[in-house]
Amino acid sequence: MRQKRWGNLPSELGEFIGRGGELAELGRLLESSRLVTVTGVGGVGKSRLALEAARAAARAAAEQGGGVLQERYCDGVWLAELAAVRDPALLEITLAEALGLTDHTTRPPRTVLAEHLAGRRLLLVLDGFEQLVDETAELVRELLRHSPGLRVLTAGRRPLALDGELAFPLAPLDGAASLALLTARATAADPAFRVTGANRAALAELCARLEGIPLALELAAARLRALSAAQVLARLDDRFALLTGGARGVLPRHRALRTAIGWSHELCTSAERLLWARLSVFAGQFDLDAAEYVCAGPDLPVDDVLDLVGELLAQSLLVREETPAGVRYRMLETVRVYGAGWLESLGDAWRLRRRHRDWYVGLATWCETDWFSPRQEEVAALVEAELPNLRLALEYCLADPDEAHLGQYLAGTLWFYWAGCGRLTEGRHWLDRALEPADRAAAAPAYEPSRLKALWVLGYVAALQGDAVASLRALYECRDGAARSGNPRAAAYAVHRLGCLALVSDDMERAGELLGSALELYRDVGELNSNVLMCQVELGMVLAFQGEPAGALSLCEEVREICEERGERWTKAYALYVLAYAALDAGALREARRLLTECVEINHAFHDLVGLVLALELLALVTVAEGDPAEAAVLQGAAEPLWDGVGLQLFGSGYFNAPRLMCQERAGEVLGAERYAAYAAEGRELSREALVGRALRGEGGGREERGSGKPAAPRRGRRVSTSL
Repeated sequence: MRQKRWGNLPSELGEFIGRGGELAELGRLLESSRLVTVTGVGGVGKSRLALEAARAAARAAAEQGGGVLQERYCDGVWLAELAAVRDPALLEITLAEALGLTDHTTRPPRTVLAEHLAGRRLLLVLDGFEQLVDETAELVRELLRHSPGLRVLTAGRRPLALDGELAFPLAPLDGAASLALLTARATAADPAFRVTGANRAALAELCARLEGIPLALELAAARLRALSAAQVLARLDDRFALLTGGARGVLPRHRALRTAIGWSHELCTSAERLLWARLSVFAGQFDLDAAEYVCAGPDLPVDDVLDLVGELLAQSLLVREETPAGVRYRMLETVRVYGAGWLESLGDAWRLRRRHRDWYVGLATWCETDWFSPRQEEVAALVEAELPNLRLALEYCLADPDEAHLGQYLAGTLWFYWAGCGRLTEGRHWLDRALEPADRAAAAPAYEPSRLKALWVLGYVAALQGDAVASLRALYECRDGAARSGNPRAAAYAVHRLGCLALVSDDMERAGELLGSALELYRDVGELNSNVLMCQVELGMVLAFQGEPAGALSLCEEVREICEERGERWTKAYALYVLAYAALDAGALREARRLLTECVEINHAFHDLVGLVLALELLALVTVAEGDPAEAAVLQGAAEPLWDGVGLQLFGSGYFNAPRLMCQERAGEVLGAERYAAYAAEGRELSREALVGRALRGEGGGREERGSGKPAAPRRGRRVSTSL
């Protein structure tokens, strides 16, 4: 049976109050329709209700042993948060990421999504699509048409207007639920808070004045720490009267929310209001360092920012979140939009967006340097968390022709994330945009290094995607530009990546020449980083494939030593792959397994699909050589779906594909075609997490080394030995 991931829903952060009837009705609608949209005004609780309904569906599906819900959502319940997405081209990429898809090919993300969903049964929750409503509607229509087992639950201020869609208008909370929510949030802010006979009437009136809008109630609850219910009500009444007088035609519920947010704004100090406005330039989460750099100034001292952030947290205007990248903060979208409007009215939006851009260009520069250090995994987590803000910075740069060089620099500087963390598709998107024909031709001499860097990174990404034509075009352009401008560093990178392309194209003679030349060029300019070490590993691969294990061992042992000294793990994984290849050739099966186990662990941590599938297939060959053809067939079958994300098996490479072919032949001869197919089918049902866990545990049968059964490491053109 398939070992399933039930989805990616976040854990519950607080008690879900009220909405029992709405939750039950929403569940019934999901039973009768494949597309349901929760609609309502901002702050009414659409996202929270949709998320709670999704959690209920996931719980029910997980608890039912073969029941209807388990069948309906047997592939999980998944959430895609779209509020921070502004570029329509990133909509499909964001959705693929939410579903845990990694694709290293040039296939359009929509095609990848459609193929993934076609045979699956799952619930997909889309939240925050208003800014891309037309694009979202088109995508949902296509996915539903081609995926009969897909159901979609969306939350927005308006429906998608698609055939078969059921809209669920969400009303505000009733009086009792409003009071319960207000009380719960006030108690969370001040444990001494109580509902008494003296304040009950004022609290009930406060709930009524705020029309039962949950966000408005939460903002008001934050004020009950310092003010009595009567004081809050009196101040709110003043604000409501002012707003009503100047906003004819505004629906009462919109007035209630605007009143609550505007009133919260007025109760803030001038410094708190200023920070609120300035924080609105961030997309998604941000950390304290970013807030201090972007928002501080003569009128807002940097030393005051931390205390002011604390005040905004206390007033429920900011949310604090624990992430793999550390403590981060986030504004609810409705609150952020209000702050953005205030920032525009101050005439300071352009300057703040520029400071935001500067911070994230600097962050990317620091992360690129720190990638070659023991903090590599921290860097990966940080860039992952900051991706919405990095996208915003890229958009800012590429929207202005005068800033295009910074867009090229930023897109190129993130090479380690695109190539090392499974983000080739998005990297290709930004690199192509940054190097559009007009930008390629118009680079001023001072900005030429940025253009050349973007070119070699584009060539690298395209090579990994199997797009040799685009890769050659970019790398030749980089090489020629480096020669014209006298840039030996860019020339070294261009030659290196041309060698990498030759390697995956099975042109070993040319690959060896280019990679050797690149190493000399790197030494001439004093370059030492993950790229340089990867060049040395790739040269080791060439030697291993050509039957020169001693040379391969020498090169990759040196890389491993440097990586361990520097704390670098991503390149180390590829060095371990070559060392395992040589160990297998020498018959050292236990050593090969130990090396590959570490390799699998590292590649999985960095979401490096190419490295992961190569290591797994070589591990399968080691396993069959150890005398366990059944387990080898399981591993081989499990690796097959991973190739869907990589593309054709290393673009048809005879060298990289040799372990797979040899494993199939050896295991198939022992098991027979029927049993081999059955074990491989078992492997195909494993999730990636289950597969990696199985590989790390070394599940299977015999693990004894066989001194007399030395298995030759696979090489293209070499007769495959079937002796174990």
